[in-house]
Amino acid sequence: MSVQINYKNTVSKKNKPNMVLFVDEKFNISSLKKHIPSSDYNFISDLIKKRDEKKKILAFDISSKKKIILVSLKKNITNSEAENLGANFYDQFKSNKINEFNLESETLSIKQKNILGYFTHGIKLKSYTFEKYKTKKNNKNILITITGKNQPSLKDKTKFRAIEDGTFYTRDLVSEPGNILHPDEYAKRLNSLRKHGLKVTVYDEKKLKKLGMNTLLGVGQGSVRGSYLVTMEWNGLSKKSKPLAFVGKGVCFDTGGISLKPAKFMEDMTYDMAGSAVVVGLMKSLALRKAKINAVGVVGLVENMPGGNAQRPGDIVKSYSGKTVEILNTDAEGRLVLADALTYTEEKFKPKLIVDLATLTGAIIVSLGSEYAGLFSNDDNLSKQLINAGEKVEEKVWRMPLNKNFDKLIDSKNADMQNINYVGGAGSTTAAQFLQRFILKKTPWAHLDIAGMAFSKYGGALNSGGATGYGVRLLNKLIEDNYE
Repeated sequence: MSVQINYKNTVSKKNKPNMVLFVDEKFNISSLKKHIPSSDYNFISDLIKKRDEKKKILAFDISSKKKIILVSLKKNITNSEAENLGANFYDQFKSNKINEFNLESETLSIKQKNILGYFTHGIKLKSYTFEKYKTKKNNKNILITITGKNQPSLKDKTKFRAIEDGTFYTRDLVSEPGNILHPDEYAKRLNSLRKHGLKVTVYDEKKLKKLGMNTLLGVGQGSVRGSYLVTMEWNGLSKKSKPLAFVGKGVCFDTGGISLKPAKFMEDMTYDMAGSAVVVGLMKSLALRKAKINAVGVVGLVENMPGGNAQRPGDIVKSYSGKTVEILNTDAEGRLVLADALTYTEEKFKPKLIVDLATLTGAIIVSLGSEYAGLFSNDDNLSKQLINAGEKVEEKVWRMPLNKNFDKLIDSKNADMQNINYVGGAGSTTAAQFLQRFILKKTPWAHLDIAGMAFSKYGGALNSGGATGYGVRLLNKLIEDNYE
């Protein structure tokens, strides 16, 4: 199913079918007299007295071919509430035979900027489906025509579309099965982002070996597929301006390697590359909306498979940073991918800040469920910025502790560190503590553990289930509010 939104500045005098009109939270319709015929107005006036007061969207059948839909907006509605209302609108009519709606923007009396933009943004975000591999697809197309002068600016329309495109691209990547989106294919697809103005550089295994990225390469050595590091650069300012850096874990499928996972629910490990997908979707959004910042996205792409050449528990590898890691569990692989990617990003690009994203630990789901991503950071200001951005777009984060006292849990007798805490407890914190060891120059850094947020079996406010795209809107908001 697809939703198309068209904009027309003029209001047609023709009595259009399926009109969408805005009213206040008490459903006072007196302001609608000039927008609808008196007979329709009287008809609605009688019925509205018997309305269900819990409902914010009411539909009235004027005839077999005509509906009038009233959308109630409270006085101080927030942007997120407007998005959620748009999502509810979509849910209410997605199975209806109606496929065309005419939204009268001039019935909108709310003074907050862009409420209409956020309303339609919510419709679009909720409408996403992934039906690529279904033989029978839902081919319904919904057309919403917005008339009147009370519309988002061209700049805002571009911003919303860019964020939608970036979010949908992230959802597409996460939804792809592992036999299709393996590291070789993933790296190929990222090359296509050049058409949007991004500078894309692909480092294959030969180049990675030369660089000494052995923690990343070790994860993928059991797979017949290649391993890659891909950088994506957006330059919206002068080259002298330090970039913002975003780093993502791209484990295209995670069997656990030699430390094999249980078979039950292993199919969900197709989304173990969601952190990388968020970074990719963000970079696409920034390019499409021509963000006035410099930014770099870095993703490590691997496949964690058992095999004759697979990494073994007990192996010791030397990272790009020069630090050595003892592998105690090959299923703690994401932190190994990120370790090399983080140090390389810091050294190569000298960024203002680094935010990494990964479906890193099951422990974070135990702690926060599917309500918050876990936030770990060495910088209070960056943490506050992420928390505030998350609240505004309802992609929430909760700050978790980092402390040197946790380091003893990952200290190794045989190497500089071990990749897992076998003592027990603090699984998400010790994973973040491990990552922090690869930030060598005190760059402001935040780690987002999105294991509970990247995929939803039942759907959420702005998604219908499956890949959520969590993180794209969060990071866009972080940038928009603090760095543009």
